[in-house]
Amino acid sequence: MEQELRAMMRANTAITAQVGQRVEWGTHPQGTPLPAIVLTLASGFEGLHMNGTGPYEGRVQVDCYGMTYGAAKGAGKAVIAALHAYRGGGFLFINHTSSRDTREGGTNEAERPYRTGLDFNITWRPI
Repeated sequence: MEQELRAMMRANTAITAQVGQRVEWGTHPQGTPLPAIVLTLASGFEGLHMNGTGPYEGRVQVDCYGMTYGAAKGAGKAVIAALHAYRGGGFLFINHTSSRDTREGGTNEAERPYRTGLDFNITWRPI
């Protein structure tokens, strides 16, 4: 699911218009420019039913970073538009469940990026 989600986001023109190809799992490489998106698997499990395994269900946190509030928020809006209620490929359903806006900590005000955090529930089955 991780590779497919990242590839889908990198292929979406609205997202790449905001962040280019800077969509990564786990971390944003130090020294790489912003805006960027960091994906984190917050929870997940393979479903079960009476006939065996079912689709994978998980929650992915999508953090959109930018040096301005507008850059972070713009990337977040593009992600919501691309992913909310999405169905296709192995993705049975993607649902946007929550959003929050924050600013990273630190002592240098000019270098503290803004962040729009988004949570998505994902139901997926490999095809």
